[in-house]
Amino acid sequence: MIFWIASYPKSGNTWLRTLISSYYYSDDGIYMENNIKKIGQFPEKKYFSTFNYNQNIVTDTSRFWIKAQEKINSDKQLRFFKTHNVFGKINENPFTNKKNSLGCIYIIRDPRNVITSLSNHYELNLEDSLNWMTNHKKYIFDNRGGKDFGNFQFISSWTNNYKSWKIQKDLPVKIVRYEDLLEKTFSITKEIIEFINKSANLKQKININKLKNSVKSTSFDVLKKYETQNGFSEAIFSNKKNKMIPFFNLGPKNNWKNILKKDFADKLTVIFKDDLKEFKYFV
Repeated sequence: MIFWIASYPKSGNTWLRTLISSYYYSDDGIYMENNIKKIGQFPEKKYFSTFNYNQNIVTDTSRFWIKAQEKINSDKQLRFFKTHNVFGKINENPFTNKKNSLGCIYIIRDPRNVITSLSNHYELNLEDSLNWMTNHKKYIFDNRGGKDFGNFQFISSWTNNYKSWKIQKDLPVKIVRYEDLLEKTFSITKEIIEFINKSANLKQKININKLKNSVKSTSFDVLKKYETQNGFSEAIFSNKKNKMIPFFNLGPKNNWKNILKKDFADKLTVIFKDDLKEFKYFV
């Protein structure tokens, strides 16, 4: 059965997956990049290879979302999947259901910090990044292998994305603030592991030493050093700069108060006012 690690892009999904993969896919909790690769992405083209979808139609793989998950779940093993997709339907095709999913950890991040990270990663100016984040019809896909929409993900707007997972009633969802995970990494990760074990009906007790190793070996500084020395599989190439864009860029130093001009920061605060209040992201 599938357990989702969901988020809007650039909200800490990768870091959360390093923590989860180092705990569940290692003997000692020490992070290795091969372990995070065991947490796949869905939707992803390879899961639709046996289905007759039209690669030129953006949303066509949605017809096979459930069938692909049924195929993934045929061996009845616990699997983690990353997704940026909203929880909902496209053309009456549901993204997932309780027959195929055990639960979800949704990681959310202050949108004023998401926008700076988004801008760096996709090489967009701040206004374009804001248009991206407020576009209710926004989707993303990986076109490095040609224009094939097999990797299509419907992310909608920043607000709609988290709300879609928050308000649904089919799956248990634990929402985690990136900022809390950053400030209290061990205790929040412990809560996450407990939630996963309960949702997946795993009877094992938490291995505290293993958890400590997971936290220590996936700190931002450690991951950034690893990327500098070895590269990182999720980094993307910059056509503008003709080089790879570092995936682990600012991390904890990505603070909108020190990066954004006041008028633009004020604009974001107004746009996301209700969301900021809900998650106690004060000015």
